[in-house]
Amino acid sequence: MSEEKLGFVGKQVKDIYGTYLGKVVGIITEIDGEIETVGVDCGFGGLKQLPYEQLVIQGDYVFFIPKWRLDAQRLLRQKSLTLKRIKALQEIVAEDDSMKEDAELVRIKYEKKLTDLDSGEKQINESLNSRLTELDVETRSIKAVLFDAKLQFRSNEMKEETYQQIKLQTDELIEHIDNERTEIGNVRTKIASNTLENLAEAAAPAKAPKKEETSAETNQPAPEPIPAQEEAAVSTEEEEKPAAVSANGTEQSETSWLNQVITK
Repeated sequence: MSEEKLGFVGKQVKDIYGTYLGKVVGIITEIDGEIETVGVDCGFGGLKQLPYEQLVIQGDYVFFIPKWRLDAQRLLRQKSLTLKRIKALQEIVAEDDSMKEDAELVRIKYEKKLTDLDSGEKQINESLNSRLTELDVETRSIKAVLFDAKLQFRSNEMKEETYQQIKLQTDELIEHIDNERTEIGNVRTKIASNTLENLAEAAAPAKAPKKEETSAETNQPAPEPIPAQEEAAVSTEEEEKPAAVSANGTEQSETSWLNQVITK
């Protein structure tokens, strides 16, 4: 086992939305030495064994990736490739009709694969719906804590400083939940739009825009061209816009690298 794989032992663990989970205290390995699970001390929640494939080291932290996210990424990759090959197969046959008989067996193979992926897509959508229900329950629980704190503050049982601390923490938890809920929505949209029809539309050549009236035809002075230097400056200004910042001051782009995670 490489030292690189052991490098996360003792590190703090967060989910990819920023919620603190615990601290890595050890690992469990297979008979061949490969890591199976990672033991994380979750405090009152006890020691939990998290699947190694769902953990990624980034800086001083180990980030835990939800299983639904990995499953959805895997499905999107496989279905996208399958659809591209089916489309390529159709184009080959359309260009050379003599290839039709040779392509038939390959077509059956990929259409069966597509049917299997459609079945997996239903399971993932069910998993996403289940996760959304869990997030709704967590949101209600967090809001109940905040509302109770507000009651104590209004009845002079709690200092304002304490109430503001509770509000800060609960707002942060709600933000993490909202981020996950938004990502689930984005994933569902990507899955729904990952079809052969949409792939064909995206590959179709764009229609030429209609010719607009010239300045001479409208008797208006021609607009002055933008100097190349100014045009480059505008382009640079757009590219250098700051990344979106969340309510707690953390750049949302910090975890964008996780979009490139590929399961083993």
